[in-house]
Amino acid sequence: MMRDAPRQPRGQRDPVLCPTDEEAAVPRRKGAQNKRSLDYLWRSGVAGGMAGCVAKTLVAPLDRVKILFQAHNPHFVKYTGSWFGVAEAMKDIYHQDGVLGLYRGHSATALRIFPYAAIKFLAYEQIRAVVIPSKQYETPFRRLISGSLAGVTSVFFTYPLEVIRVRLAFETKKDGRSTFTSICKRIYHEHPTIKPLGADYASGTAAAAATAVNTATPRGGLINFYRGFSSTLLGMIPYAGMSFLTHDTMGDILRHPQLSKWTTLPQPENAPPGKAAPLRSWAELFAGGVAGVISQTASYPLEVIRRRMQVGGAVGDGHRLRIGEIAKIILRERGFRGFFVGLTIGYVKVAPMAAAAFYTYERTKTWLGI
Repeated sequence: MMRDAPRQPRGQRDPVLCPTDEEAAVPRRKGAQNKRSLDYLWRSGVAGGMAGCVAKTLVAPLDRVKILFQAHNPHFVKYTGSWFGVAEAMKDIYHQDGVLGLYRGHSATALRIFPYAAIKFLAYEQIRAVVIPSKQYETPFRRLISGSLAGVTSVFFTYPLEVIRVRLAFETKKDGRSTFTSICKRIYHEHPTIKPLGADYASGTAAAAATAVNTATPRGGLINFYRGFSSTLLGMIPYAGMSFLTHDTMGDILRHPQLSKWTTLPQPENAPPGKAAPLRSWAELFAGGVAGVISQTASYPLEVIRRRMQVGGAVGDGHRLRIGEIAKIILRERGFRGFFVGLTIGYVKVAPMAAAAFYTYERTKTWLGI
């Protein structure tokens, strides 16, 4: 019980941050942190960045094959639709480019994923603290919104590196192999063109109008590094939202009193007051894997559209297509199933990736004392 003495003797514990905090009933121990403090921010950011790097490195070969399938690469269309196709595609890449071919584009991934994952997990912690200030506000919708906003925040700052990574992964020819710098220059200088829309296009008036539009259209620039960004924002709402929602919900289920003796570990000595007991390794991996599968299913159609938009300047004439146009092309080429091409690879990839990410994040947080 707190005393009303006007002075604070030496050695007395630090005061609580706010009388409404859950920590108010528990005196703060040395090392306990405020989630808004700079110390907590950098620790949670490092934990998130490490989680992302570990997860992406684990599944980099499958990620390369999935991109080739999604982007409808002409050299790998014959492999789509079966598990044998996945194996044959990886074998083909290995024979063509060696082991490093399976990790093509991973340098850009590593450069992108650390800040991306760091911002995503850090933003989720901060946004969640605002949207869900106390236990009574804990609802699935608020968890969904918190995760979605965190995903949108992180992707905004790191999207250009994602475009570069996809373009590097999309290339398969040995001759004329692009470097990171050359890809950046090429993307920067790409520009949209107005192409014929019908038989009347040959008329002088229509041709003049098209020329005028092409002249007025911005000739590339930084905007090219955000090709497909609109569909990414739409896809991030179900993906990041469902990922965090499912993981937190699975954590609640696995920490239920009837299951906790098999699924939880003793609370570490350096654990902050009020923090839930850590899950055992298998339980944490299981919760992350389920979160990955559900979030992947919810967002996959928009991910396929995004990949097509990102490689729009790598094939054809560089004409920049909109979300609706890409969707019509996919429906015409493959039907409704075209929106789920490569989903089997997605499941195999996303389950271990999400499991590794959440496991690494939670364990690193514990190791860092937050």
